[in-house]
Amino acid sequence: MESMLNKLKSTVTKVTADVTSAVMGNPVTREFEVGRHIASGGPGLSWRIYNGTKKSTKQEVAVFVFDKKMIDKYQKFEKDQIIDSLKRGVQQLTRLRHPRLLTVQHPLEESRDCLAFCTEPVFASLSNVLGQWDNLPSPVPSDIKEYKLYDVETKYGLLQISEGLSFLHSGVKMVHGNLCPENIILNKSGAWKIMGFDFSISSNNPSDAEPKYTCKEWQPNLPPLCLPNPEYLAPEYILSVSCDAASDMYSLGVVMHAVFNEGKPVFQVNKHDIFKSFSRQLDQLSSMSPAVLSKIPEEVREHVKMLLSVTPNVRPDADQMTKIPFFDDVGAVTLQYFDSLFQRDNLQKSQFYKGLPKVLPKLPKRVVVYRILPALTSEFVNPDMVPFVLPNVLLIAEECTKEEYVRLILPDLTPVFKQQEPIQILLIFLQKMDLLLTKTPPDDIKNSVLPMVYRALEAPSVQIQELCLNIIPTFANLIDYPSMKNSLIPRIKSACLQTSSLAVRVNSLVCLGKILEYLDKWYVIDEILPFLQQIPSREPAVLMGILGIYKCTFSHKKLGIPKEHLATKSLPHLVSLSIDNNLNLNQFNSFMMVIRDMLSRMETEHKTKLEQLHIMQEQQRSMNISNPLSQAEENKSPPNSGGCKCYLVCLFSFFLCTPLAGTGSQTEEPAAVSTKDLTSSLLSNMTSLSMANTARPAPVQGSTMSAFPSSGPMVGSMGTSVSNGFNPAMGFQTGGMGMGMRPAGPSLYGGMATTTSTPNFGSLTQNQGTTGQTNKPPDMSALDSLFTSNKSKVTLNQIGPKAPPGTSSPWLGQFNSPQNPQTQMQGVSVGMGGVPGGFGMQANPFFSPQNFAQPAAAAPSMNPSGIKHSASVNNDLKDLFG
Repeated sequence: MESMLNKLKSTVTKVTADVTSAVMGNPVTREFEVGRHIASGGPGLSWRIYNGTKKSTKQEVAVFVFDKKMIDKYQKFEKDQIIDSLKRGVQQLTRLRHPRLLTVQHPLEESRDCLAFCTEPVFASLSNVLGQWDNLPSPVPSDIKEYKLYDVETKYGLLQISEGLSFLHSGVKMVHGNLCPENIILNKSGAWKIMGFDFSISSNNPSDAEPKYTCKEWQPNLPPLCLPNPEYLAPEYILSVSCDAASDMYSLGVVMHAVFNEGKPVFQVNKHDIFKSFSRQLDQLSSMSPAVLSKIPEEVREHVKMLLSVTPNVRPDADQMTKIPFFDDVGAVTLQYFDSLFQRDNLQKSQFYKGLPKVLPKLPKRVVVYRILPALTSEFVNPDMVPFVLPNVLLIAEECTKEEYVRLILPDLTPVFKQQEPIQILLIFLQKMDLLLTKTPPDDIKNSVLPMVYRALEAPSVQIQELCLNIIPTFANLIDYPSMKNSLIPRIKSACLQTSSLAVRVNSLVCLGKILEYLDKWYVIDEILPFLQQIPSREPAVLMGILGIYKCTFSHKKLGIPKEHLATKSLPHLVSLSIDNNLNLNQFNSFMMVIRDMLSRMETEHKTKLEQLHIMQEQQRSMNISNPLSQAEENKSPPNSGGCKCYLVCLFSFFLCTPLAGTGSQTEEPAAVSTKDLTSSLLSNMTSLSMANTARPAPVQGSTMSAFPSSGPMVGSMGTSVSNGFNPAMGFQTGGMGMGMRPAGPSLYGGMATTTSTPNFGSLTQNQGTTGQTNKPPDMSALDSLFTSNKSKVTLNQIGPKAPPGTSSPWLGQFNSPQNPQTQMQGVSVGMGGVPGGFGMQANPFFSPQNFAQPAAAAPSMNPSGIKHSASVNNDLKDLFG
């Protein structure tokens, strides 16, 4: 590995040293940056060709360098002859200007070590392409080593050389004198150009119709660089020391033979005995064997044979060669037309560009990319031609790799993206948007391509807007989400709301419906669905577009509409649209189908939610029932807290102390009152309030049921504490503690089925009723403590409301029944564990004022809550507590 790196390093160093030594000090380097060695050309392949750039404009050029070290082996006068010959050739080339001649960008410059001049960008010489690699860098560049000429390149290349010779012979009256592959240069676009005018001969009488050319005698003693290549010279050049335009045509025939025979000329010449070799060659030409021309295409074989004729007059001239059928190839004609476009008007150009898409697939990619594409992109400076040129450029772009597209096409397309006139440019780009988004780098998409789409949505032309809306869904997957969300969607919405065209509005809705899948759920709910309610028109097509977006959002797996949005926004909007008079029956049915689907899903989801909530409540309630002792423990005060004691003291004072204070008597309580004593006294007092002036019915047989509260806890059907009337949510209640008479259930808690929280007195008592003691009569001893001489007795008249004479109190009727208690309970529909059916919060007298109905004559005025009006609140308290 190290040896390879060292070898590479030495190669690079050698090349760099060669460039430095060859060009350093030459005036060319002041204006041009010299790059790497790429090819060789000119007489004897003596010129090294480097790529380069102009420092001021960064324009690409080719730098031809002749290193004087190559001729160190010659004597000084020979060196001078070689230098003079090379200078003459470059100076002649610089003076001549024609598309078929190599274009000189900077004239010849001489320094102590080299000669140098600059031309248009060059690929290689024809000699390099045909396998002659003299004076090339080592190793030989792979692009030259692997280069193969296509038939269309060969045909058009030979046609170009023929045209170049026609210009020299007819236009300039000049004979090239050394036409050979090393003097034919292929530029970067692949065009064949003529150079090497070192031995050119101008006419002695250029104004005459028949020009005359003076030929120099062959001098074998001169260095090879001072003589033309003898293998491509016409026989008369050597044997008769004469030449004319036909001599160049013979050279063209040999070049054509070499192109089709891997660079080999017709005959090999012995340079040491040139005259003898040419004499032998003359005999062979007179009786040429068919095998000599066997590799030349049949359609041009006879023409080549004529070009190689011994008699100059038989050879066709350059102008005739340009018109032979061999060059009527479609590709060659197309390339020829491109080279003459500057001579055509816009109408001719437009007709040619319209037919070009049929020709491009028949041409090799290299020819299209490096020959046709530059000619097409050069037309972008002419806005009128862009609509005709652009389809061909994009067609070529489809066949290019992404790297080729970015390097060769995108730089020329970028200015065109910004052109708004003519309008066809935008249409063409929109039709090829998938190509642009696929091959254009993300930064260029954001800066050039998408702004063009935005301009299309805002274009004044309805047709442009329609086309843009129709095309956007085809490439929506290639647009990054931020651009779609922040730039594209707002413009689509704006086009829908602001347009006066029904087609644009409908296409906007269709476009939105197609790209919904590329948006997220909440963006659709927050931005798209509210936008639908802003659309002002009510045409059937618009309404069906709105329905389509709702349906797509509702049914899409990734999107979906929450039931809250369905209930509050989507359904009301759709229902209002469904009854529009513009809709026909099928359209109305479509609306109703979507509405029914939405209602069904909303019902299912909400019912599921409520069922789950109900199950959770039941589970919580079951946990409360199954853990009564833990609930009792929670209600007890911690050892270090007196909260429960204070609560019971307050209740005790409320029941007992307040009425006594009203009568002016007070009883001092002991400083320390136990929880048990407070509870017993409180329950006893509550029992006395309910039983004053009332007889005790016998308990129902077979169950523990009493008409009076016992010392055990009061339990309800669902295991919850009985509401004692002091809960704020139930109003202020002083009686009716025994309304929920029923057999004691297995639970420790009972009473009315209510969710309100009540003080749990039963949890503090010690004597609990059990299932096994259902026949035991209730212990009423706690009542006797309230009727001792030390306590002030509170009668029922002091607590209950005063009824008119002769009217029985509805409250007393709840406790005193003329029927047997057992019979009464059997005659009532019992539900909820012994509570009469339907009894609950609605049956509570404080929530059902009709239970307090009095005779009309004696009925006092009632307030909305069902409470009788008194003079004041204090009077009400006095009425209740005496």
